[in-house]
Amino acid sequence: MRIVVAMDSFKGSLSSLEAGNAVKAGILKADPNTVVDVLPLADGGEGTVQAITSAADGKLVQVEVTGPLGDAVSGEYGIIHGGRTAVMEMCSAAGLTLIPEDKRDPRFTTTYGVGEMIRDAINRGCDRFLIGIGGSATNDGGVGMLQALGFHFLDADGNEISRGNDGLKSLVEIRDEGAISELADCTFRIMCDVTNPLCGPDGCSAVYGPQKGATPEMIPEMDRILQAYAKLAGEKYPESDADYPGAGAGRRGVGADYPGAGAAGGMGFAFRTFLRAELTPGVEIVMEETGLEGYIRHADLVITGEGRLDSQTAKGKAPVGVARIAKMYGKPVIAFAGSVREDAEVLHEHGIDAFFSILREIISPEEAMRPERAKQNLAETVYEVLRIIER
Repeated sequence: MRIVVAMDSFKGSLSSLEAGNAVKAGILKADPNTVVDVLPLADGGEGTVQAITSAADGKLVQVEVTGPLGDAVSGEYGIIHGGRTAVMEMCSAAGLTLIPEDKRDPRFTTTYGVGEMIRDAINRGCDRFLIGIGGSATNDGGVGMLQALGFHFLDADGNEISRGNDGLKSLVEIRDEGAISELADCTFRIMCDVTNPLCGPDGCSAVYGPQKGATPEMIPEMDRILQAYAKLAGEKYPESDADYPGAGAGRRGVGADYPGAGAAGGMGFAFRTFLRAELTPGVEIVMEETGLEGYIRHADLVITGEGRLDSQTAKGKAPVGVARIAKMYGKPVIAFAGSVREDAEVLHEHGIDAFFSILREIISPEEAMRPERAKQNLAETVYEVLRIIER
């Protein structure tokens, strides 16, 4: 028997590869003769760089960049495909986890460090970028990143605006003649799993601002600031609306209504408008880069999973992406998770034939998430399930 294992991470507990190797241990305990292919998996968020870089036998690069609060942080990204492709997670330079809870305020956080990572990769010879934009602490419309790449965002006196959403209050002019020349030859594929527009009740300020520290009083002003920014960008780059349905139907702002423009506090908008980026579901890019479909085609069984399975898993998360490919080739799919919600039954309609929680006794969440305990529970649960299959 040949089994493909493609596990998403168990956030806060196991990485994708750690979870996959625990599954492999359980499979081989049930039958040492089984051929097991463990492929890393991610959806554009945490673990994406590791998943793609390790699958492509690439290398990791550390670089000191500007963090979301303006202090120095150590950013990390991968380089693959002979040094031409950079794989990044914006949260490495501008992530919410980089800021203590009592200091979170999306009016003042910046994406400047993301631009510094991109610039570093360009200096190393990269001209193709795969960038996950989940887990951000920012709401600056991607302007910080663009400033680091040489774009100028000026106030009425011709001075560079300050960083963060608050700085955008003073914006009156956008200039791009200082943008680094290499950008013209770069391509950007952005791993984006949300469909929020930039502004409005479903925009980034209203929907994601609160989890980044915004109070109800801050949200209308942040949204207004981004609307004004989008209007200026629309006047500068009117062509960016030309390739999506509904453009020009009374809408203002280049791509402000485009699905995903509001991702990561407007990073989706910045990438698409200024850098001609393609916004794509993260799991699709990861599966493409790891060659998952080719492995599944020759498998007898596919095993996937993540930290928690519920109805949200069906909305574009990695396990369902794996199951979709498996069903193209008529392969059975089993999923394992740290916990399974009652509404997870909907996953049967999305290609997952059976799912199992790995919790084997009543323990605290802290104990269940302890890496060694999680590996043990996962391996043992897989072993018990595979005993039936291997007979």
